Amino acid sequence: MNILRDDFSSFHGETVLTIGKFDGLHVGHQALIRTVREEANALGVHAALLTFDPHPLAVLRPEAAPPLITPLPEKTRLLAHYGLDLMAILTFTRELAQTRALDFLARIENGLRPRAFVVGPDFAFGYRREGTLDMLRAWAKERGKRVVVVPPVVVDGNRVSGSLVRKKLLAGYVGEAVALLGRTYAITGRVQSGNRRGSRIGIPTANLLPPAGQVVPTNGVYVTQVFWNGTAHPAVTNIGVRPTVDGTTRFIETHILDWQGDLYGECIRVAFLERLREERKFPSLDALIAQIHADIDAARRWFATHTPPTPTLSPSCKNE
Repeated sequence: MNILRDDFSSFHGETVLTIGKFDGLHVGHQALIRTVREEANALGVHAALLTFDPHPLAVLRPEAAPPLITPLPEKTRLLAHYGLDLMAILTFTRELAQTRALDFLARIENGLRPRAFVVGPDFAFGYRREGTLDMLRAWAKERGKRVVVVPPVVVDGNRVSGSLVRKKLLAGYVGEAVALLGRTYAITGRVQSGNRRGSRIGIPTANLLPPAGQVVPTNGVYVTQVFWNGTAHPAVTNIGVRPTVDGTTRFIETHILDWQGDLYGECIRVAFLERLREERKFPSLDALIAQIHADIDAARRWFATHTPPTPTLSPSCKNE
Protein backbone atom coordinates (compact mmCIF):
# COMPACT_ATOMS: atom_id res chain seq x y z
CA MET A 1 0.00 0.00 0.00
CA ASN A 2 1.33 3.42 -0.98
CA ILE A 3 1.21 6.10 1.75
CA LEU A 4 1.21 9.83 0.98
CA ARG A 5 1.09 12.68 3.47
CA ASP A 6 0.02 16.23 2.55
CA ASP A 7 1.95 16.33 -0.74
CA PHE A 8 0.18 14.18 -3.34
CA SER A 9 2.18 15.41 -6.33
CA SER A 10 4.04 12.11 -6.70
CA PHE A 11 0.77 10.28 -7.37
CA HIS A 12 -0.16 10.07 -11.05
CA GLY A 13 -3.01 7.57 -11.13
CA GLU A 14 -6.77 7.78 -10.64
CA THR A 15 -8.74 6.57 -7.65
CA VAL A 16 -11.97 5.49 -6.14
CA LEU A 17 -11.85 7.44 -2.88
CA THR A 18 -13.42 7.37 0.56
CA ILE A 19 -12.80 10.16 3.08
CA GLY A 20 -13.06 10.30 6.87
CA LYS A 21 -11.41 9.95 10.28
CA PHE A 22 -11.82 6.16 10.27
CA ASP A 23 -10.97 5.73 13.95
CA GLY A 24 -11.59 2.11 14.81
CA LEU A 25 -11.86 0.76 11.26
CA HIS A 26 -14.97 -1.05 12.47
CA VAL A 27 -17.35 -3.15 10.37
CA GLY A 28 -19.06 -0.01 9.04
CA HIS A 29 -15.74 1.35 7.82
CA GLN A 30 -14.89 -2.05 6.39
CA ALA A 31 -18.11 -1.99 4.34
CA LEU A 32 -16.96 1.33 2.82
CA ILE A 33 -13.51 -0.10 2.08
CA ARG A 34 -14.94 -3.22 0.42
CA THR A 35 -17.06 -1.01 -1.82
CA VAL A 36 -14.04 1.15 -2.67
CA ARG A 37 -12.15 -2.00 -3.65
CA GLU A 38 -15.03 -3.29 -5.79
CA GLU A 39 -15.53 0.04 -7.56
CA ALA A 40 -11.80 0.47 -8.13
CA ASN A 41 -11.54 -3.03 -9.63
CA ALA A 42 -14.45 -2.26 -11.97
CA LEU A 43 -12.83 0.98 -13.16
CA GLY A 44 -9.27 -0.29 -13.19
CA VAL A 45 -8.02 2.44 -10.83
CA HIS A 46 -6.51 2.65 -7.35
CA ALA A 47 -8.55 1.90 -4.22
CA ALA A 48 -7.81 4.87 -1.97
CA LEU A 49 -8.69 6.33 1.41
CA LEU A 50 -8.10 9.86 2.69
CA THR A 51 -7.85 10.39 6.43
CA PHE A 52 -6.68 13.03 8.89
CA ASP A 53 -4.00 13.09 11.57
CA PRO A 54 -4.20 14.12 14.34
CA HIS A 55 -7.86 13.59 15.19
CA PRO A 56 -9.70 16.87 14.42
CA LEU A 57 -10.87 17.31 18.01
CA ALA A 58 -7.27 17.10 19.23
CA VAL A 59 -6.72 20.36 17.33
CA LEU A 60 -10.07 22.12 17.65
CA ARG A 61 -11.09 21.07 21.18
CA PRO A 62 -8.21 19.23 22.85
CA GLU A 63 -10.12 18.86 26.11
CA ALA A 64 -12.80 16.85 24.29
CA ALA A 65 -10.47 14.73 22.12
CA PRO A 66 -11.34 11.04 22.55
CA PRO A 67 -8.74 8.33 23.12
CA LEU A 68 -8.08 6.64 19.80
CA ILE A 69 -9.21 3.13 18.95
CA THR A 70 -6.68 2.90 16.14
CA PRO A 71 -3.67 5.22 16.39
CA LEU A 72 -2.15 6.04 13.03
CA PRO A 73 0.45 3.21 12.91
CA GLU A 74 -2.26 0.66 13.68
CA LYS A 75 -4.66 2.26 11.21
CA THR A 76 -2.01 2.12 8.49
CA ARG A 77 -1.35 -1.58 9.04
CA LEU A 78 -5.06 -2.42 9.11
CA LEU A 79 -5.77 -0.55 5.89
CA ALA A 80 -3.01 -2.50 4.14
CA HIS A 81 -4.55 -5.69 5.54
CA TYR A 82 -7.97 -4.68 4.19
CA GLY A 83 -6.58 -4.37 0.67
CA LEU A 84 -6.27 -0.68 -0.16
CA ASP A 85 -3.77 0.57 -2.73
CA LEU A 86 -3.35 4.09 -1.39
CA MET A 87 -3.62 5.80 1.99
CA ALA A 88 -3.55 9.58 1.79
CA ILE A 89 -3.12 11.56 5.01
CA LEU A 90 -3.80 15.24 5.57
CA THR A 91 -2.28 16.82 8.65
CA PHE A 92 -5.25 18.34 10.45
CA THR A 93 -4.71 21.97 11.40
CA ARG A 94 -6.94 24.93 12.17
CA GLU A 95 -6.15 26.20 8.69
CA LEU A 96 -7.39 22.96 7.14
CA ALA A 97 -10.55 23.16 9.28
CA GLN A 98 -11.32 26.53 7.67
CA THR A 99 -11.03 25.21 4.11
CA ARG A 100 -14.27 25.79 2.20
CA ALA A 101 -15.95 22.71 0.80
CA LEU A 102 -15.36 23.47 -2.87
CA ASP A 103 -11.72 24.37 -2.22
CA PHE A 104 -11.29 21.07 -0.42
CA LEU A 105 -12.75 19.17 -3.38
CA ALA A 106 -10.45 21.03 -5.77
CA ARG A 107 -7.44 19.98 -3.71
CA ILE A 108 -8.59 16.37 -3.70
CA GLU A 109 -9.32 16.41 -7.43
CA ASN A 110 -5.91 17.82 -8.26
CA GLY A 111 -4.02 15.46 -5.97
CA LEU A 112 -5.88 12.15 -6.02
CA ARG A 113 -7.98 12.38 -9.20
CA PRO A 114 -11.03 10.45 -7.97
CA ARG A 115 -13.24 8.82 -10.57
CA ALA A 116 -15.76 7.96 -7.86
CA PHE A 117 -16.41 8.66 -4.17
CA VAL A 118 -17.64 6.09 -1.67
CA VAL A 119 -19.25 7.65 1.41
CA GLY A 120 -21.79 7.07 4.14
CA PRO A 121 -25.21 8.75 4.24
CA ASP A 122 -24.07 11.34 6.82
CA PHE A 123 -20.93 12.37 4.94
CA ALA A 124 -20.04 16.05 5.22
CA PHE A 125 -16.84 17.99 4.61
CA GLY A 126 -15.25 21.41 4.55
CA TYR A 127 -15.60 24.43 6.81
CA ARG A 128 -18.24 23.76 9.47
CA ARG A 129 -19.32 20.71 7.46
CA GLU A 130 -20.84 22.94 4.79
CA GLY A 131 -20.13 20.33 2.13
CA THR A 132 -23.23 18.15 2.08
CA LEU A 133 -23.87 14.91 0.26
CA ASP A 134 -26.11 16.78 -2.19
CA MET A 135 -23.30 19.24 -2.90
CA LEU A 136 -20.87 16.39 -3.52
CA ARG A 137 -23.33 14.71 -5.88
CA ALA A 138 -23.87 17.90 -7.88
CA TRP A 139 -20.14 18.61 -8.07
CA ALA A 140 -19.37 15.04 -9.13
CA LYS A 141 -22.13 14.96 -11.76
CA GLU A 142 -20.75 18.07 -13.46
CA ARG A 143 -17.40 16.29 -13.80
CA GLY A 144 -18.63 12.86 -14.83
CA LYS A 145 -17.79 11.25 -11.50
CA ARG A 146 -19.87 8.84 -9.42
CA VAL A 147 -20.92 9.02 -5.77
CA VAL A 148 -21.70 5.69 -4.13
CA VAL A 149 -23.49 5.83 -0.76
CA VAL A 150 -23.02 2.83 1.51
CA PRO A 151 -25.71 2.35 4.16
CA PRO A 152 -24.76 2.12 7.84
CA VAL A 153 -24.00 -1.29 9.33
CA VAL A 154 -26.27 -2.33 12.20
CA VAL A 155 -25.23 -4.88 14.85
CA ASP A 156 -27.69 -6.06 17.51
CA GLY A 157 -30.01 -3.18 16.63
CA ASN A 158 -27.31 -0.52 17.00
CA ARG A 159 -25.73 1.50 14.23
CA VAL A 160 -22.02 0.81 14.37
CA SER A 161 -19.87 3.87 15.02
CA GLY A 162 -16.52 4.71 16.51
CA SER A 163 -18.20 6.28 19.53
CA LEU A 164 -20.15 3.06 20.18
CA VAL A 165 -16.99 0.96 19.94
CA ARG A 166 -15.17 3.33 22.29
CA LYS A 167 -18.07 3.24 24.76
CA LYS A 168 -18.05 -0.58 24.82
CA LEU A 169 -14.29 -0.76 25.35
CA LEU A 170 -14.22 1.85 28.09
CA ALA A 171 -16.99 -0.04 29.89
CA GLY A 172 -15.08 -3.32 29.59
CA TYR A 173 -17.49 -4.97 27.14
CA VAL A 174 -14.64 -6.26 25.01
CA GLY A 175 -16.61 -9.28 23.81
CA GLU A 176 -19.31 -7.02 22.39
CA ALA A 177 -16.63 -4.86 20.76
CA VAL A 178 -15.50 -7.87 18.70
CA ALA A 179 -18.81 -7.87 16.81
CA LEU A 180 -18.48 -4.14 16.12
CA LEU A 181 -14.85 -4.26 15.04
CA GLY A 182 -14.92 -7.52 13.14
CA ARG A 183 -11.77 -8.46 15.08
CA THR A 184 -10.53 -8.47 18.64
CA TYR A 185 -9.41 -5.22 20.21
CA ALA A 186 -5.69 -5.36 20.94
CA ILE A 187 -2.95 -3.27 22.48
CA THR A 188 0.65 -3.56 21.31
CA GLY A 189 3.72 -2.58 23.27
CA ARG A 190 7.06 -3.59 24.69
CA VAL A 191 7.16 -5.59 27.91
CA GLN A 192 8.31 -3.44 30.82
CA SER A 193 10.58 -4.49 33.64
CA GLY A 194 8.48 -4.71 36.79
CA ASN A 195 9.05 -5.57 40.43
CA ARG A 196 8.79 -9.32 39.66
CA ARG A 197 6.13 -9.70 42.35
CA GLY A 198 4.23 -12.06 40.06
CA SER A 199 7.25 -14.31 39.64
CA ARG A 200 7.79 -14.42 43.41
CA ILE A 201 4.28 -15.79 43.92
CA GLY A 202 4.60 -18.25 41.04
CA ILE A 203 2.40 -16.29 38.59
CA PRO A 204 4.77 -14.32 36.33
CA THR A 205 3.33 -11.55 34.19
CA ALA A 206 4.34 -9.57 31.12
CA ASN A 207 3.65 -5.92 31.89
CA LEU A 208 2.75 -3.14 29.47
CA LEU A 209 2.21 0.52 30.26
CA PRO A 210 -1.13 1.72 28.87
CA PRO A 211 -0.38 3.49 25.58
CA ALA A 212 -0.86 7.25 25.71
CA GLY A 213 -3.83 8.47 23.71
CA GLN A 214 -5.25 5.01 22.95
CA VAL A 215 -8.40 3.45 24.39
CA VAL A 216 -7.62 1.12 27.28
CA PRO A 217 -10.49 -1.05 28.56
CA THR A 218 -11.70 -0.28 32.05
CA ASN A 219 -9.82 -1.76 34.99
CA GLY A 220 -10.51 -5.42 35.59
CA VAL A 221 -9.49 -8.97 34.69
CA TYR A 222 -9.85 -10.22 31.12
CA VAL A 223 -9.47 -13.38 29.09
CA THR A 224 -6.85 -12.48 26.48
CA GLN A 225 -4.50 -13.80 23.84
CA VAL A 226 -0.88 -12.76 23.58
CA PHE A 227 0.71 -12.66 20.14
CA TRP A 228 4.47 -12.95 20.12
CA ASN A 229 7.05 -14.53 17.85
CA GLY A 230 4.42 -15.77 15.40
CA THR A 231 2.38 -17.63 18.01
CA ALA A 232 -0.90 -16.95 19.84
CA HIS A 233 -0.85 -17.81 23.53
CA PRO A 234 -3.92 -18.07 25.80
CA ALA A 235 -3.65 -15.67 28.70
CA VAL A 236 -5.38 -13.78 31.48
CA THR A 237 -4.80 -10.05 31.90
CA ASN A 238 -5.33 -7.56 34.71
CA ILE A 239 -5.67 -3.86 33.98
CA GLY A 240 -5.33 -1.64 37.00
CA VAL A 241 -3.19 -0.27 39.80
CA ARG A 242 -2.95 -3.42 41.99
CA PRO A 243 -4.71 -1.96 45.07
CA THR A 244 -4.04 -5.01 47.28
CA VAL A 245 -0.30 -4.28 47.19
CA ASP A 246 -0.82 -0.50 47.33
CA GLY A 247 0.10 0.05 43.71
CA THR A 248 -0.30 3.49 42.17
CA THR A 249 0.75 3.01 38.52
CA ARG A 250 -1.75 1.60 36.06
CA PHE A 251 -0.40 -1.47 34.29
CA ILE A 252 -1.62 -4.05 31.80
CA GLU A 253 -0.35 -7.27 33.43
CA THR A 254 -0.66 -10.51 31.46
CA HIS A 255 -0.07 -14.05 32.66
CA ILE A 256 0.42 -16.45 29.75
CA LEU A 257 -1.07 -19.84 30.49
CA ASP A 258 1.32 -22.80 30.53
CA TRP A 259 4.29 -20.81 29.29
CA GLN A 260 7.63 -19.90 30.78
CA GLY A 261 10.25 -17.51 29.52
CA ASP A 262 11.55 -13.96 29.63
CA LEU A 263 9.70 -11.38 27.51
CA TYR A 264 11.32 -8.21 28.90
CA GLY A 265 11.84 -5.75 26.08
CA GLU A 266 9.89 -7.88 23.58
CA CYS A 267 7.08 -6.47 21.44
CA ILE A 268 3.80 -8.26 22.17
CA ARG A 269 0.17 -7.78 21.25
CA VAL A 270 -2.56 -8.38 23.85
CA ALA A 271 -6.00 -9.08 22.39
CA PHE A 272 -9.01 -8.77 24.72
CA LEU A 273 -11.63 -11.52 24.46
CA GLU A 274 -13.91 -11.34 27.52
CA ARG A 275 -14.05 -9.54 30.87
CA LEU A 276 -14.07 -11.81 33.92
CA ARG A 277 -14.45 -9.35 36.80
CA GLU A 278 -13.70 -5.88 38.12
CA GLU A 279 -10.43 -4.96 39.83
CA ARG A 280 -10.78 -4.95 43.60
CA LYS A 281 -8.69 -4.80 46.77
CA PHE A 282 -8.37 -8.07 48.70
CA PRO A 283 -7.92 -8.36 52.47
CA SER A 284 -4.59 -10.18 52.14
CA LEU A 285 -1.96 -11.30 49.65
CA ASP A 286 -3.11 -14.89 50.11
CA ALA A 287 -6.66 -13.93 49.17
CA LEU A 288 -5.34 -12.15 46.07
CA ILE A 289 -3.28 -15.20 45.05
CA ALA A 290 -6.33 -17.46 45.48
CA GLN A 291 -8.40 -15.15 43.28
CA ILE A 292 -5.69 -15.02 40.60
CA HIS A 293 -5.73 -18.83 40.45
CA ALA A 294 -9.53 -18.70 40.17
CA ASP A 295 -9.18 -16.20 37.30
CA ILE A 296 -6.71 -18.51 35.55
CA ASP A 297 -9.16 -21.40 35.91
CA ALA A 298 -11.95 -19.21 34.49
CA ALA A 299 -9.76 -18.31 31.52
CA ARG A 300 -9.02 -21.98 30.90
CA ARG A 301 -12.75 -22.74 30.89
CA TRP A 302 -13.33 -19.91 28.40
CA PHE A 303 -10.73 -21.28 26.00
CA ALA A 304 -12.18 -24.78 26.39
CA THR A 305 -15.55 -23.59 25.08
CA HIS A 306 -14.62 -20.76 22.66
CA THR A 307 -12.55 -20.41 19.52
CA PRO A 308 -10.82 -17.02 19.51
CA PRO A 309 -10.92 -15.01 16.28
CA THR A 310 -7.96 -15.36 13.95
CA PRO A 311 -5.48 -12.53 14.67
CA THR A 312 -5.68 -9.66 12.21
CA LEU A 313 -2.20 -8.22 12.82
CA SER A 314 1.06 -9.45 14.24
CA PRO A 315 2.84 -7.32 16.86
CA SER A 316 4.79 -4.34 15.59
CA CYS A 317 6.45 -1.72 17.76
CA LYS A 318 8.30 0.03 14.92
CA ASN A 319 6.28 3.24 15.32
CA GLU A 320 6.19 3.38 19.11
